[in-house]
Amino acid sequence: MAGPKKKEASIERRTRERRTFSHYMRLMHENTGELVGHLVNISQEGFRLESLRPVPVDKDFPLRIELPRDITDKPYMVFVARCRWCRPDRIDPSLFDAGFEITEMMPGDIEIFRLIFERYGSIDNYQSNRADYLWR
Repeated sequence: MAGPKKKEASIERRTRERRTFSHYMRLMHENTGELVGHLVNISQEGFRLESLRPVPVDKDFPLRIELPRDITDKPYMVFVARCRWCRPDRIDPSLFDAGFEITEMMPGDIEIFRLIFERYGSIDNYQSNRADYLWR
């Protein structure tokens, strides 16, 4: 008699490049105007932010980000991102780190986000010892 089958744990490993974000950019909740956090790490599919409060996991957020003038003439863009995880910051436990996956973005804004990634994302400063995966 065969024993119960083991369920295989599928852990998604991201292979896309992540970069430390070298430019001060705030993410605001589009509907309330409340500060959600500041960008810390960026990839082409998502980002990690630092927040003063815990961010609800598995919740979609309509976010507004002000855009630098050297990227575009648009003053801001709005997109939707889902919080995949949130935990106290390892260095400053009064702050929270949260990983987001972008779920909705206008086609023209995807190019703007890619330019932000290329221009302000710093490979040299990326801290590989920080567990900042978008999702586990």
